[in-house]
Amino acid sequence: MSSPKYILYHGLLLPPSAHSMESLEFAQNFSVEDTDVFAVTYPKSGTIWMQEILPLVLNGGDLTPIQTIPNWDRVPWLEEKRLASIVDQLASPRALVTHFPYHLMPPSFLNSKAKVIYVMRNPKDIVVSSYYFHQMAQFLEDPGTFDEFMEKFLEGRVLFGKWTDHVKSWRHSELGDRIMYITYEEMVQDLPAVLRRISDFLGRNLSEDAIHKIAEHCSFKTMKANSMSNFSLVPKLYMDSDKSPFLRKGVAGDWKNHFSSEQLARFTSVISKELEGESFSLPWSLD
Repeated sequence: MSSPKYILYHGLLLPPSAHSMESLEFAQNFSVEDTDVFAVTYPKSGTIWMQEILPLVLNGGDLTPIQTIPNWDRVPWLEEKRLASIVDQLASPRALVTHFPYHLMPPSFLNSKAKVIYVMRNPKDIVVSSYYFHQMAQFLEDPGTFDEFMEKFLEGRVLFGKWTDHVKSWRHSELGDRIMYITYEEMVQDLPAVLRRISDFLGRNLSEDAIHKIAEHCSFKTMKANSMSNFSLVPKLYMDSDKSPFLRKGVAGDWKNHFSSEQLARFTSVISKELEGESFSLPWSLD
């Protein structure tokens, strides 16, 4: 059932603070260019990190955009209200982010040569991150207990629906060499290696010096201190960082501090069943 706080769009719950029927229509009619690059994520899977990385890879390591432009204007969300007012300011090649599943991408995207970087994250860490985000984001419903929130997550009664549906939609996208898949965990473990892959995928061929400069400026510690990236510019009315900072830990495996053995068994059972028979495998164990 749809909450009065949320917009229901093609069966997905979206917060009206950032979305409207007009912004969603704008996204559907958006004119995608062949040089556009989309970072696609399920919420809490590394979106903000990609908003930091993409401008630097595309411009060869020039720090100006990440130090002077808030991330929501630097690499805007396709589906959010903000895009319509800043789209004309975006220099080509444009970088955008979206939480849309594949089937909700605009028709112009399907007919373009635009590239996609799909970032996956261990769903157990997503639940934990999202749980804390719901506590600090005043425009979202109170998450209740962790157990209650986990059940909502498994049922898809959360922003942008079921995680398994999202992953399946993009794994089945048949975009060929237009899409690359990376994981949040790979980024945590070896960011320079991931940056090299992104650089090659986007035809940038960055030098090792540029790669290491970008990795340094895209570290969690640097981003957490960057007011253009840490959401500290957002009024407390919308995000209360006293309850939980937006950029909280930036680690992999924090779920181990939150899941009971019963919750882990339930979570693993549901996710495994929903991915039964899929041709792709997950890069982490669900146990």
